[in-house]
Amino acid sequence: MVFEEKMIMNGEPEDEEEEEEEEEDLVDPIESMRQKCEEAEHCVHTRELLEECETRVGSRSSTMEDCTEELFDFLHARDHCVAHKLFHSVK
Repeated sequence: MVFEEKMIMNGEPEDEEEEEEEEEDLVDPIESMRQKCEEAEHCVHTRELLEECETRVGSRSSTMEDCTEELFDFLHARDHCVAHKLFHSVK
């Protein structure tokens, strides 16, 4: 009987709401690190190059150019910055 009572108690909606509230409190540290790293000098430079490319490509009606290289350069610079900072804050 104790087992049946536990099963009934576990299925109550109140328990599910508590679990959802606990999950909302968790914050992924990588998001804040990415934002900080995007403000770093090297990342700002690569983002500017990406934005220039997007403007250039967007202004043309017919072009074979895309901004893949610039995007990868920006993501690489940002992730390189994050990699050096993130794992010091992981428990």
